[in-house]
Amino acid sequence: MQKKIQSQWNQVSYKISNRFFNLVGHLLVKEWNPKLLGLSKLPIRSIIDVGANDGNFSQKLSRIFPQSHIYSFEPLPEPFKKLEQWGKQQKGRVKVFNIALGDSIQAIEITKHLYFNQSSSILKTTQLCERIYPMVKKQQTIVVQQSTLDHKISSLPTPLAPDILIKLDVQGYEDRVIRGGIETFKQAIACIVEISLDILYQEQANFKDIFLRLDQLGYCYAGNLDQVQGKDGHVRYFNAVFIKKIAVNNYAR
Repeated sequence: MQKKIQSQWNQVSYKISNRFFNLVGHLLVKEWNPKLLGLSKLPIRSIIDVGANDGNFSQKLSRIFPQSHIYSFEPLPEPFKKLEQWGKQQKGRVKVFNIALGDSIQAIEITKHLYFNQSSSILKTTQLCERIYPMVKKQQTIVVQQSTLDHKISSLPTPLAPDILIKLDVQGYEDRVIRGGIETFKQAIACIVEISLDILYQEQANFKDIFLRLDQLGYCYAGNLDQVQGKDGHVRYFNAVFIKKIAVNNYAR
C-alpha cells in the first residue's frame, strides 16, 4: 500500500514539475515571430513534427498554416496522450504516431526525464547538461519502437501535399533522423531544427553536422527563430530555419 501511495505521489509530482518547467521555458524563450523568418508566406500544406511532445509546436503551426495537414511523432507515452487528444479534435487534419524516428527500424531505449519530459532523449545526458539543468537528473529508461521518417511517410495511404515543412526537436538526435529521412527531406521545402551548441547529450549532432547534411540536400541556412543564452552571454541552443536553395529567390521577396 505504501509503495502504491508513493508511486501515485511520484506521478503527481512529475506532472506538476513538467507543467512548471514548461511554463518557465515559455517565459524565458522569446516568442517566435509569426512570420517565421518569412516561412509563413510559403504555401505549406504538410507539416512533419518530429519530437512533438504534447503538441505545442503543432498547435502553433496549425494556426499559422490553417490549410495544412500535420503529421506528429512522439515516442513518450505521457505527452503522446495529450498530443493524441488534441489530434482527435482536428477532424482528420492531424495524424499522430507514438514512435521514435532515427536511422534504423528497431526497438530502442530512450531516457525519459521524469521532471521535464521535453528534454528526454535517446542519447544520454552529459555532466554539463545535468549541472545546468538539474531537473533532468531524475531519469528512467524505457524501450520504444523506432522507425525512419522515410519509412513512415512512404507507408501513408496518400502522398504528402506540397509544400512540406519539417520540424526537428530530438535533443541531439537530429542527424540520425535526417539520415533516415533523406527522401522526405528532398521533397520538403523548409525545416526548423533545434540545435545545441553546448554539449548537453553524448554523441549529439552539432551545427556543422546538421548544416552539412542539409546543404547536401539543397537547403540554405536562413537564420534563427530564437536562442537561449548562458549567464556569460554565450548561446546554448537555438531554433534554426533552413530553406531549399531553389526557393530562396521567392523567399527573399
